[in-house]
Amino acid sequence: MITRRTALAAGLAAPFVARGSAQAQAPSRNETLLLVQEYGPNSLDMQGIGASQPVNGVSLNCYDRLLRFKPVPIPGGGGNTIAMGELEGELAESYQVASDGMSATFKLRDAKFHSGRAVTAKDVKWSMDRAVSIGGFATTQMNAGSLEKPEQFVAVDDKTFRIDFLRKDKMTLPNLAVTISFVFDSELAIANSGGDQWAKEYLKNNIAGSGAFKVESWKPGVETIYVRNDAWACGKLPQLRRIIARDIASPSTRRALIERGDADVSYGLPPKDFKDLLDGGKINVVGVPIPNGVWGCYLNTQVGPFKDVRLRQAVAWVMPYEKIMQAALFGRGVSMAGGTTPKVAWPQPFPYTTDVAKAKALVDAAGGPFSTTLYFDAGNATVAEPMAVLIKESLSQIGITVEINKVPGANFRTEIAKKTNPMVLNRFAGWLDYPDYYLFWTMHGNNSIFNIAAYQNPALDKLVDAARFAPDKASYDANVIDFIKLVNQEVPMVPINQPTHDVALQKSIGGYQFQPCREPDFRYLTKGV
Repeated sequence: MITRRTALAAGLAAPFVARGSAQAQAPSRNETLLLVQEYGPNSLDMQGIGASQPVNGVSLNCYDRLLRFKPVPIPGGGGNTIAMGELEGELAESYQVASDGMSATFKLRDAKFHSGRAVTAKDVKWSMDRAVSIGGFATTQMNAGSLEKPEQFVAVDDKTFRIDFLRKDKMTLPNLAVTISFVFDSELAIANSGGDQWAKEYLKNNIAGSGAFKVESWKPGVETIYVRNDAWACGKLPQLRRIIARDIASPSTRRALIERGDADVSYGLPPKDFKDLLDGGKINVVGVPIPNGVWGCYLNTQVGPFKDVRLRQAVAWVMPYEKIMQAALFGRGVSMAGGTTPKVAWPQPFPYTTDVAKAKALVDAAGGPFSTTLYFDAGNATVAEPMAVLIKESLSQIGITVEINKVPGANFRTEIAKKTNPMVLNRFAGWLDYPDYYLFWTMHGNNSIFNIAAYQNPALDKLVDAARFAPDKASYDANVIDFIKLVNQEVPMVPINQPTHDVALQKSIGGYQFQPCREPDFRYLTKGV
């Protein structure tokens, strides 16, 4: 029987389905998953400059890494999350850290790329060399784990790969499990590079991986279709054979599709919709507080009015924390207002509450009313827009007139890389769950793309660096407490709340796996009748 749901799925896929013999082997309904999301990847290369958030999903599902985070159950049920401190081999069949702690050696599985070539240590080296050399986000991410130079990577033989450490760094091995340090088919990439050392244009538009899924078709702004790699060697073969990831900007349409049973999974709904679906009980909603994740208002410390720390503190004092929690997040998060004693943790509440009188006094002391602009990623508009409106209303009480500027999702990282915007509302979540890691990305003088406030403070850099390489827990804790106190005072970013990462799934969908990159992991999903 052809149902409305199967007809919709077929219709979505029809323009891109390969004809001929593939039709005879078409996946069954229970092997096909229809996912709806706000927007999809703008590239197929997560190491490439300007890759948007959804490209992490391409990396996760189409490429393999040496290591992966070990799955553990979500407290309260609903699927699995990950154990940050526990790693297991993905491409690596086994690995061993040297007795002096200054290198790690990996034995590779008998895995093959989608091209049919065997994965070799030379491919791993080319991929790691590329990640530390290509620049931008990828290279900064590698550096966060002290992976900085091609000379560190050694192809010992076809099946043996070694990394020589520059220093002992607790983030080195976990950094091999994130969606940057994945492995390319280097021969395929080089053959199609057109002379470019890192084949940037080819890999932006083509997959050269060994992962559990291949990209059958990719139409930016419309949909991405994945098909299972039946030769995947790095884990249990996924139950699902075909994934249709459809880009639908309208959240009301995405909600309607999941409520009517036309979609199997819905990502990026407004918090109110997730709350309604959860209360309704007909759809499963899995929520995970995002580790090392914060919605924050970044205030430019180098240009414009917020060079004055009094004005940054004024914004922290007038921020409508509770209104945002209720009207923008509908309770799906944790407020960052009203902290008392700094702790060895991140995120944690700053010592500010909504106090208009204190904020107004700081603005008056700094010279009185002024106008400015608040930017946010239109791809996150379902949450960011009501937050921006509430912030605008609140700042008007202290003489700060705010113009709101929505930046298209595909352009947002290019925009924040300019580091000229006075106020930016952004959600950043560190993939590795350490306070020093979060500040390395968002406030350290290395000036990564996510240091949106362009904050520069050698005293903070010294504390963050000391925590990264602390020889013992006592010195680590002392450094973390000191840099928390410093940013409490300096507020280059006003933390607003720690959001919950919610996903809506039909009750027939199982195997949900939360990943730090927050993109859907198709490898574990299952579908019942």
